[in-house]
Amino acid sequence: MPEPGTIGPAPRRRAIYLLPNLLTTGTLFAGFYGIVASIDGHYAPACIAVFIAALLDGLDGRLARLTHTESEFGKQYDSLADMVAFGMAPAIIVYLWGLKALAEYGWAWGKLGWLAAFLYAVAAALRLARFNVASKTSDRRFFEGLPSPSAAGLVASMVWLESDLGLGGLPALAVSTAITVTAGVLMVSGFAYYSFKELGPRGRISFAYVFVIPLVFVLIALDPPKVCFIIAAIYALSGVANAAWRRQRRLTGRTRRPADGSSTGP
Repeated sequence: MPEPGTIGPAPRRRAIYLLPNLLTTGTLFAGFYGIVASIDGHYAPACIAVFIAALLDGLDGRLARLTHTESEFGKQYDSLADMVAFGMAPAIIVYLWGLKALAEYGWAWGKLGWLAAFLYAVAAALRLARFNVASKTSDRRFFEGLPSPSAAGLVASMVWLESDLGLGGLPALAVSTAITVTAGVLMVSGFAYYSFKELGPRGRISFAYVFVIPLVFVLIALDPPKVCFIIAAIYALSGVANAAWRRQRRLTGRTRRPADGSSTGP
């Protein structure tokens, strides 16, 4: 029985409020661990930590909405944790793994390596700031620009795959630099990416999703580096493909109107 002057349900609500922030702390810890592991030269665990951070980041927001414990504090804390896990961690991992070695091929290549990593980190910060400003007014079904967890997954899976295959040399490092820069550019682009927010715990989904989701886990278990990179690359290219498809539809519609007898001028 609560003491006089106290409210009974309050402690329980504060306990629920703590849960999303604990998951956000897990995201921050995974990103920090990824940085430390890459400094020690353990690149595969560092890349896995980025994916764990992405999983926790997807859970904390859904848990907050499910328990009605969303707050401005949680939003800002989540954004800061995302900057570490999906901005700084991938940039440091890819730089220490390979972009740093570009200096062996000349002064200009060395500058290009750390500038590519810095560009990615800046793009992640800009992407997160834009999301915080536009989240209340934008369409929840789509993200504007590549989400930072997806960009981090693309860079981390690339490092994981190339480390697993033992790739090296200037051609491989040049491709890695291009992918890192592309991930950064896509984050600040205006391309629309499907958010999957409609696939909530209470939302209805088709039977195909029930089959596809476990199939994806099975494929990842077969060859984690390769499958994770393929999935991340397909999602990164989906925004570009969607924009090209819509542009083609608009151009096709404009060319068909005169043939249908519609008026083309005043």
